[in-house]
Amino acid sequence: MLAALQAPVIMMSQNRHAAKDRVAAQHDYEINLKSELEILALHQKVDTLRDKQWMELVAMQQEQIQLLTKLQEQGKQPT
Repeated sequence: MLAALQAPVIMMSQNRHAAKDRVAAQHDYEINLKSELEILALHQKVDTLRDKQWMELVAMQQEQIQLLTKLQEQGKQPT
């Protein structure tokens, strides 16, 4: 008889616990998804900055080549 009375109470307790677990799991999923989106945005920003730096580096190298070419031409000219 005691088992017959305890069974529904135990089942209700387990159901409440399962519902709390589902809410916690949904919350964790949302947090993880938001974190993943933030990390993706940071990766894009870093990629953009790196591309910009590469473009600046290439421009500096082109300028250096032009200057070296000009110096080389000046060295070949008779004075």
